[in-house]
Amino acid sequence: MTRIALIHALAHSVAPINNELARAWPGARRMNLLDDSLSVDLAQQGQGLDAAMHLRFEVLADYAVGTGAQAILFTCSAFGPCIEAVARRHAGIPVLKPNEAMVQEAAAHGGPVGLIASFAPTLSSMPAEFPAQVELRCALAEGAMQALNRGDVEAHDALVVAAAQKLAAASCGVIALAQFSMARAAPAVRQALGLPVLTTPESAVRVLRQRLAS
Repeated sequence: MTRIALIHALAHSVAPINNELARAWPGARRMNLLDDSLSVDLAQQGQGLDAAMHLRFEVLADYAVGTGAQAILFTCSAFGPCIEAVARRHAGIPVLKPNEAMVQEAAAHGGPVGLIASFAPTLSSMPAEFPAQVELRCALAEGAMQALNRGDVEAHDALVVAAAQKLAAASCGVIALAQFSMARAAPAVRQALGLPVLTTPESAVRVLRQRLAS
């Protein structure tokens, strides 16, 4: 049975990817590693993705590989360079950033792409992952992460929808939800806008399965 390591920096990312794997790839064996201090430290310490942060990602990945993981999927989109370094370190297995597949799908739509995040550092790191020719418009769903933290899922989804409506008004033809924790808002965004809405869990599972099958 294929063993997939899921490495999380936000507790809210755990359920969306596990639910999607259970739905789309029930035969995969999942292991979850959560260090929610990663996101807190990144947001509060102001050190950016420094050497200490890179080392923390190496340690997590080494542990996952040591348990027999055949692939690693990271689920927090604010740590791209750290994940790229892990991919070089463990070049023998698929190591995926959470948003690789979604970026590819969004770029294929053409026209302005609306990117929404509820974790502000994501909007600092993730735009650089899009091809240069993609016209990208970003929005922070301010307060959505805090709403999720206190268990107010309706407020979270409403704030994501409001951010999406602003991007739709700015002529975006597809909406990309940057974080795994935001996937739960996708149905509400689709209903409100009638536009294609991409989520990281759905895209990531498709690509991970393809890579392991090749």
